[in-house]
Amino acid sequence: MERRSKIAQFAHSTKGSIAVLWAMSLVVLLGLVALSFDFGRMASTQAELQSYADHVALAAGGELDGKSDAITRAQAAAANLVSDSQTFAEGVRALSGDTNYTLSFHSSLPSSDLSAVGSTTTDPALASYVRVLVNTRNVRYTFYSAFNALLDGTTPADAQVNAVAVAGYTQYACDVTPLMFCLPEVPFPAEDNVGRLIQLRSGGNGAGAWGPGDFGFLLPLGSGYDISSVIDDEGACSGLSSAVQIASCIMGAYGNLARCYSTRGVDVMTGQGNGLTSAAFNTRFDLYRATMTGERNVADFAPAPNVIKGIIPNGGGSCIGNRERPSPTSMGLPRDNCFYPFPGTCTNRVGSGNWSDNCNAYFQTNYVDNGVAIPAWAAGACTWDPLAGEMGMTRWEVYKAEIDAAGGLASTTPLLNSPDETGRGSCSSQPQIQDYDRRMVIAAGIDCVSHPINGRATDVPVEEYYKVFMTEPVGDDGTTPPNVDIWGEIIGSAGGSGAGSGGLGSVFHDVVQLYR
Repeated sequence: MERRSKIAQFAHSTKGSIAVLWAMSLVVLLGLVALSFDFGRMASTQAELQSYADHVALAAGGELDGKSDAITRAQAAAANLVSDSQTFAEGVRALSGDTNYTLSFHSSLPSSDLSAVGSTTTDPALASYVRVLVNTRNVRYTFYSAFNALLDGTTPADAQVNAVAVAGYTQYACDVTPLMFCLPEVPFPAEDNVGRLIQLRSGGNGAGAWGPGDFGFLLPLGSGYDISSVIDDEGACSGLSSAVQIASCIMGAYGNLARCYSTRGVDVMTGQGNGLTSAAFNTRFDLYRATMTGERNVADFAPAPNVIKGIIPNGGGSCIGNRERPSPTSMGLPRDNCFYPFPGTCTNRVGSGNWSDNCNAYFQTNYVDNGVAIPAWAAGACTWDPLAGEMGMTRWEVYKAEIDAAGGLASTTPLLNSPDETGRGSCSSQPQIQDYDRRMVIAAGIDCVSHPINGRATDVPVEEYYKVFMTEPVGDDGTTPPNVDIWGEIIGSAGGSGAGSGGLGSVFHDVVQLYR
């Protein structure tokens, strides 16, 4: 056998080839390990910074309610309520305080994470969104740099990591009366004006700027004045298509009627438009007139548990209809002293809450003259305290006390011993609504000076929602179109905390949303 040379044997030998393959694979494997470790650190840092940005944005966004200190509160909330940490980036590990990010406030949603030009604002009334840009952090490519140095001696640049988040705040008022009115002054906090009577008059039809007390129709923002946009699809008014029917239903029926409204902006239209007349409001008082005549047998339009009003049918029958006269044996709740003689000396259609001049006459007429003693609960009701600026009892408190004294909401026992009216409904065939709030409306207060209205207006912010007790039937002056007057006593604020017990109780939802 011919012996091969050592050189030939070496050239044809396959021993050790696997080692070469393993050596090459090991280089690739170590590179992948280095990349995955360093990229994992970068991804982890990115996640930590993004989580921090999201929480800062939500904390700040939750304060953007449009009030004068909204931006200040947002900055404080971001700095004081949120803390986090990062693990791998260079520098301080803790993420807290206001040195780790930059805040900017915007009137509209920023178009992208990179740019927000054109929407930045410093006005707290306009600041609806907050953008959080977390400071850039440096993450070292430790293993990848070492591996790269072994191959070609170069050192790659470190990773630069930051995060951006945008959040916004909106408050929605749901299940409120689609009614707005111009405030007599600003500010006009409801809780500071409890007991004051306010005359709400239907606003003009574009003849000029609306003034204090003018009221109009409330529509969701962006409705395009389409009244059907108001309807709660699952409420008592669902399925209606006629503008007159819709307007009458949402102002006269009981229950969940309207959709939710953003306090940031609503659309407003004239108060007497689309069939909105006194007839719809007056179903609460057992009065069924004009477009509401056929609703006396519908449960959704049943009267309140207390309909004392001091008027009776003129011509017999149990229904007043379109003819009425004052009752000689009963009296409705009086207006504030300054409204007598009408229109009186009240400023901006708002009384002082002092109705003492006719308070005693109310109890004398409704109780003593009918052979019944003034109830014990009414002791001190007619006393006006000028220092406190309040009556012994508000009209709302008298209204509820009379219901309670007659056995409560479910009782049908007469409230009064008057031969003319008992205080219970007699025209409607339906049982009275078992809710004090049946004679209450929740109206949006608008600053008509800062946001002028002359019949129609869009994107108008709401200052506050007011709970208003209707003290007497709504009337009009017979003009075409009619000037409709709603007389209501302010009984509190509906803002944010809900109001009432069922039915008309408004529900406020604070929505803080992370947009990106």
